[in-house]
Amino acid sequence: MNALYSLLFVFLLVLIPLFGVGAAHINSFFGASLPYTAFIIFIVGFAYKVINWGKSPVPFRIPTTGGQFKSFDPTMFKQNKYDCPQTGAQTFVRMVLEVFAFRSLFRNTEVSLHETKDGPVVAYKSSKWLWLFAITFHYSFFIIALRHLRLFLEPVPFFVNGLEFIDGILQIGAPTMYLADAGLVAGVLLLAGRRLINPRVNYFSYVSDYFPLFLILAIALSGIYMRYYAVVDVVAIKELTMGLVAFKYVTPENIDVSFYVHIFLVSCLMVYFPFSKLMHFPGVFLSPTRNMPNDTRAKHHVNPWNPDIKPHAYADYEKEFGVPMAEAGLPLDNPENGKAPEEKA
Repeated sequence: MNALYSLLFVFLLVLIPLFGVGAAHINSFFGASLPYTAFIIFIVGFAYKVINWGKSPVPFRIPTTGGQFKSFDPTMFKQNKYDCPQTGAQTFVRMVLEVFAFRSLFRNTEVSLHETKDGPVVAYKSSKWLWLFAITFHYSFFIIALRHLRLFLEPVPFFVNGLEFIDGILQIGAPTMYLADAGLVAGVLLLAGRRLINPRVNYFSYVSDYFPLFLILAIALSGIYMRYYAVVDVVAIKELTMGLVAFKYVTPENIDVSFYVHIFLVSCLMVYFPFSKLMHFPGVFLSPTRNMPNDTRAKHHVNPWNPDIKPHAYADYEKEFGVPMAEAGLPLDNPENGKAPEEKA
């Protein structure tokens, strides 16, 4: 039901620009006002979350480790430098592998229960499918975002042209079918299918898990429809996008309604992004379980917000509370501490 609700909501979002542009003809709202508003919300929300996370104090080393710590005798126990980093350089390499290669997800294992004649047996095996789905989806999304820079920059950067050439190197169809387009659709379908088919994953999947997947799928399909079926006027679209960049927006009349559906869905994604689980994108850089070296046995770390507590020896404690301790029958190292002031006098 959560998947159905998400799919229905995305379908309703598609209807909004269809009626808004096709029937109400408020092209300027969907082509200029809404993208500006969505971009501002995205930037402010993104910055607020990152700054708020950055201000959170993390005095202790709490990295997630999965290997051997540096031993006093390295010949006996070899350190796993990237699963249990102890220096800043090792931690940096670990972060690079995590961000660009999803290394922890690559090491994912699947657990299963098998019935044998001797009873149930728990088995573990390597599971690379989730890593493959995730890396296909993320890199395809990243490449498509970079390709779209040609709509907002003039002249077009050289790396965008080179990226488009590599992405369309197979020359499938006319116009060229980009590999990233197919990769994004396949990645979303595989990730959504995993949540729908796998009973255990489906059990804890909520609307917040399905909605971004279906929204991104709708964005990808609307973009593919524009390019291969509607064949929109790219010159008119670039005129609109360059106007947005220069704050002198224009809304050409010869732009197909499918473009407004596409840009409306992208705007919805930008608004939704800072308040959703999609913020794991900047969160991975600020995660103390990843970005800290595991050096707690090599260095002493002091909690910076601990109050400055002066030492209170037991002898001083006994002087302060000696009388009630004596009345309670507790033994005292110095019996004089158990006497009242008038008794001492």
